Amino acid sequence: MAVTLTEAAAGRVKDFLQKRGAAAGLRLGVRTTGCSGMAYVLEFADEVSPDDEVFEDAGVRVIIDKKSLVYLDGTELDFAKEGLNEGFKFNNPNVKDECGCGESFTV
Repeated sequence: MAVTLTEAAAGRVKDFLQKRGAAAGLRLGVRTTGCSGMAYVLEFADEVSPDDEVFEDAGVRVIIDKKSLVYLDGTELDFAKEGLNEGFKFNNPNVKDECGCGESFTV
């Protein structure tokens, strides 16, 4: 399996990358935090390390460290606008529960 992006997410990431300039791709990961235990990390990567897995979907390189891949495998990254709010949404089949604020999850 891998991590995939919807058309909306890919378009948004491509816009960010074009404005930012050179980058190796989009880095996804998880970190320990929050009331449920884990939170998503989303940032631009300038380089790929030997411990990274690289996927390409919809013209976007997605870089994930091997430790995070266990929790993110099969995830679809989406981008949604709801009223005045907009942001990336993780559709992660590994999630068993989420906290009430939506900032963290458990697997």
